[in-house]
Formats: sequence, C-alpha cells, structure tokens
Amino acid sequence: MNDQKNIYRPIACVVENFIQESPTICTVVLKPEEPFSFLAGQFASLSVPGVGEAPFTPSSSPYVKDRLEFTVMRAGRVTGLIHQLKKGDVVGVRGPYGKPYPLADYKGKDVILLGGGVGLAPIRALFLSLRQTIDDYRSVLLCTGCRSPEDYIYKDQLFGPWLSLHEKISCRIAADKAGPEWKHKVGVITTLLADLPMEINNSVAVVCGPPIMMKFGTLKLLELGFRDDQIYLSMERKMYCAVGHCRHCLIGEIFVCKEGPVFRYDQLKGKPNIWV
Repeated sequence: MNDQKNIYRPIACVVENFIQESPTICTVVLKPEEPFSFLAGQFASLSVPGVGEAPFTPSSSPYVKDRLEFTVMRAGRVTGLIHQLKKGDVVGVRGPYGKPYPLADYKGKDVILLGGGVGLAPIRALFLSLRQTIDDYRSVLLCTGCRSPEDYIYKDQLFGPWLSLHEKISCRIAADKAGPEWKHKVGVITTLLADLPMEINNSVAVVCGPPIMMKFGTLKLLELGFRDDQIYLSMERKMYCAVGHCRHCLIGEIFVCKEGPVFRYDQLKGKPNIWV
C-alpha cells in the first residue's frame, strides 16, 4: 500500500494506452510516476486535473506495480472527459482505499465470480489475483453476462486466453440477446449458474454488476444453497468522495468507502437501498 501521509495527494500518471471496450466503456492504461500498490477489491480516485475526480476499482492485476488500468463507463461529466483522454495525457490517482477481497478466506474452496457489464472490471482484478495464486483454490469459475455481444468488455481476453488458462479455471459466457453467430449462452447471467461443478458448502461467490443483476444473482445463489456469509458483494458503485465525508455511499449506517467496498451479504442483508 502506498505510504502517503496526505490521503488527498494524487500520484501523477501518464496515459499509455486507451482501449474502447464497448460503445460506452473504455479502459485507460496508466504509467504512474511511482509504483502503485493495491489489493483486489480496493479502489482509487482517478482525477482529470482542473476538472474533477471519481472513484474506480482498478481492473488490472495487483501484482503489476508499474502499470495501472481503469475501466470506465461514460455516465457523467468526469467519466465523459476520461473517455476523451489520449496517449500522453496526465491524470492523477490517489489511494488505494477500502478493504479488499479476503482471499485468505477463499483458500481451499471453489470460487465463483459473477460479473455483468462494467462490473466485470473489479472482477477482472480479482480474477487475475486468483490466477496468480491458483494453487490455493480448488477451482475458479468465471460467469459473465451482458446485454449483447457488442457490449462485452475485454473481448480479446474473455473469448480467447481466459477460456484455456488453467485446468482449475473455467469460464461461462452469456448475452441477453444475440444472433446465430454467437457461440455462447443466450440468456440472463443467472442461467450460467445451472449445474455448478462444485460443492456448494465449500464454495464462495463474488457478485459485481448493475444493481438489478446483483440482486437477482444473489437471490439465485441463495436458491442454490449458498449461505449469506458465502456471498461477497462489490459495492463501489455507491462511492463518491472515497474518504467518508460526503455520505453519498451510506447503506444504513455503513460507509461503503471506509468499511467496504467488499462486503459479505450477511453484513448488508436487511439494510436499506442495497440494490439501488
């Protein structure tokens, strides 16, 4: 973790590459002026100098310190300007903040990753961490869904290298709607949870995506026999200031930016506005 006395001080980063993942989602590849360390699940605040900033979970591997990637959906003024970045531009990154995925608790277990839309971004950082230490887990199953094939991000990886990484790693892919050329599942993401090749009692599941997908993904996992404490939710979509000042991220009395953004479902169950 970066040793920064001033939690507001950003690290300057040069844009090395800009990848248009889908019509509304891009990935910016940054080279920080000093090594940037984070753990999967933690987040950072990405700033466009003189304009503003917004919090994002890095989508790159935590094992790479000299490159940093953020995958961003165009949704407002700051994210719109991030989509206009070009190679050589300089941005700021401050952090990391928040609590990561508790990978020590996943050891010896089957791990399901359920990611939809831009929610695949934090799932990617976790997936790359699990791949790095794959011998610690019984298996890793990545289930990812999107509205259409055109909306998928990380296409070059998802439809290629990720499908044949390791005997312990497998991927299931779905699109809500697709034409006859689509070679994968057609349907909502929860259809990918049928016939799970694992022992539910010795598994954990991580869910990240749009609120409606997270809600029904969680309900489906519960229906399959997962306990509340076996389901992990990534709630970074609720964050704004990153340091507990703005109260934008409150779920009941819980500050997502300070106590999360990763939570077990039993920590949030019954709280107001979980799925919005």
